Amino acid sequence: GIGIENSAFETPSSDLGRRYHAGPARAGAGAAAPVGPGPCPEEGPCGWGPCTPRALQLCNNSEGYLAAYCLLAIFQGIVVNGLINISISTIEKRYELNSSLTGLISASYDIAFCLLSLFVSYFGERGHKPRWLAFSAFMLGLGSLVFSLPHFSSGKYQYGGKIEDTCQTAETTFANATCSASTNSSLHKYLYVFILGQLLLGVGGTPLYTLGTTFIDDSVPKHKSSLYIGIGYAMSLLGPAIGYVLGGQLLKVYIDIQIPKRQDTTYTKVDQDDPRWLGAWWIGFLACFFAIWLLIIPFSCFPRHLPGTAKIQAEKISETHDDGGQVLVQTKNIGQSFRDFPMALLILLRNPVLMSLIVASSSEALVATGFATFLPKFIENQFGKSSSFSATLGGLVLIPGAALGQVISGVLVSKRKMDCRGIIKFMISTCSVALILNTVFLFAKCGNEPFAGVSETYNGTGTLYNLTAPCNANCRCSHSIYYPVCGSDEVQYFSPCFAGCASYLFNNMTKTYHNCSCIGKPKRGNGSEDFLYEAIPGKCPTKCKFLPLFLTVFFFAVVFTFMATTPTTVAILRCVPDKHRSFALGVKLVFLRLLGTIPGPILFGVAIDNSCTLWDINECETKGVCWVYDNERMAYLLMGISAACKIITIIFVIMAVYFYKPPPLTKALPQKTSEKISVIHT
Repeated sequence: GIGIENSAFETPSSDLGRRYHAGPARAGAGAAAPVGPGPCPEEGPCGWGPCTPRALQLCNNSEGYLAAYCLLAIFQGIVVNGLINISISTIEKRYELNSSLTGLISASYDIAFCLLSLFVSYFGERGHKPRWLAFSAFMLGLGSLVFSLPHFSSGKYQYGGKIEDTCQTAETTFANATCSASTNSSLHKYLYVFILGQLLLGVGGTPLYTLGTTFIDDSVPKHKSSLYIGIGYAMSLLGPAIGYVLGGQLLKVYIDIQIPKRQDTTYTKVDQDDPRWLGAWWIGFLACFFAIWLLIIPFSCFPRHLPGTAKIQAEKISETHDDGGQVLVQTKNIGQSFRDFPMALLILLRNPVLMSLIVASSSEALVATGFATFLPKFIENQFGKSSSFSATLGGLVLIPGAALGQVISGVLVSKRKMDCRGIIKFMISTCSVALILNTVFLFAKCGNEPFAGVSETYNGTGTLYNLTAPCNANCRCSHSIYYPVCGSDEVQYFSPCFAGCASYLFNNMTKTYHNCSCIGKPKRGNGSEDFLYEAIPGKCPTKCKFLPLFLTVFFFAVVFTFMATTPTTVAILRCVPDKHRSFALGVKLVFLRLLGTIPGPILFGVAIDNSCTLWDINECETKGVCWVYDNERMAYLLMGISAACKIITIIFVIMAVYFYKPPPLTKALPQKTSEKISVIHT
């Protein structure tokens, strides 16, 4: 049938304590005759039409579905929360985008998710959920393919090898030091391709965490629901972990696989320590495209409902706190057609407990997505690490911390058998601890290393925020080629040219610059005259030693932050009518996007851009990527945003406790029965 005709799938909330016994029903092919409640007409074997191999029936249960669900969630996490986040810095440099625009790319996934979530969760509740997830796999694979396309159409990466990096005479001219507006605009246009890829990924991700989650809740007993959902959520965090590690390794591969050979043998090849180095960010997306499409096969073979679902549903007793019984009358016949959509939405929006939990989780999501997108960039600039190493560190902190937090909270909620009020109080304690740990930004920040023309003058000459000084005024240096060198005076310079270096030598395959007019005396030791005017490629090593402390404290902050994720989902499933569970998750995810994950990366990107002290401004006077940031300002801005969101979360969780009123029926039921109760609040 099109809808769920068996009475075993009517919402138990319409008649408390009622047990549903189905009449004669069409059992699926090969299904055994049921004892007690009859099977739903949509229960059947695993396969494709008449093709139902016996081997597939071993997977036709909640464990088999959970395995397929976890695989899809893993690959979704690899792409959306792993590869994209780790590739952001590379995409910025390759396509000349600033952090605000790359934040928009990150938010595009959530925009698509937000637009479709309500409709998919509302209509998919009565549909064939496994086939919805097959559609999800198709769109996720397509989005991965589209996201990788800019690499294949933007041509080879040109990192400016023809430009001499040392100080030249006044007569020297540069062939490519002219404005080329067409080249710049063509790179910026790829922004829309990235956005399209993210929109497709958002379409694919919508059914996964709405219909996919409620299908688990449909197929297992109430007391096991939180455990299965916790496993699914924890496994979904394995995806970003793999994405960070895989992406970090791929960034060590040159973007075009082979580093181009130059005719000029004196030119040094770009390596990983060179700021112009870009890694092969696109390989992971292409691999995931093929892998995700393979998952269409298992999801297309599951029946509409797993065998035994009718019996499980019949054993569930719904307990409704209706403040006078109005919700029972309102929800009894809602959900049969599109005309019921506004009323169903209104019922959920008027639920104060649900809305308080939604706002609280949205505030947490803003911080989580912001750090997921920009934590590698924060580590890279704050502690002077490379892009690939910073991405790896970010993944090692965020992913295990988030997974551990969800596993711990899922176990505690299950073992302690917390009711709705207990779950919400548990969330208050975890958020409070996370707020305290968030102060790590105050004492584990790093100041900026000396940078000539940015944080200090050229030995007392020139002015701040001006790279040109008397010592390099005749060198005709290019502002668009960032190739930092560290002078023997322990000061960083924008390039050998701006350091006034007139020559270079190769010593044991290491390039060193000499005759540098802007570099002063070394701060340590009494070197020879040759040493006094020497510079080496790369940034000066940081003197900041706070990285281990920052990573340790921030790891525990992540753990306590994500300890509220699974309890929030379980509380939402308990405080709404059974018929509206998918729809409630859809409403939650809409607000999660509107208030959290969409503005999160954009807000963090704007804050990071606001701390920039040196922009890449090319010959066309167009602002590009930021080269140097004010570390302390960046730390304070991110600390402020994070602390404000934590406080908002705690306030709204306290409001949820205040609004929630335990239903009187819970106290009158036996312990074994109350374990299977859905606590409804209106």
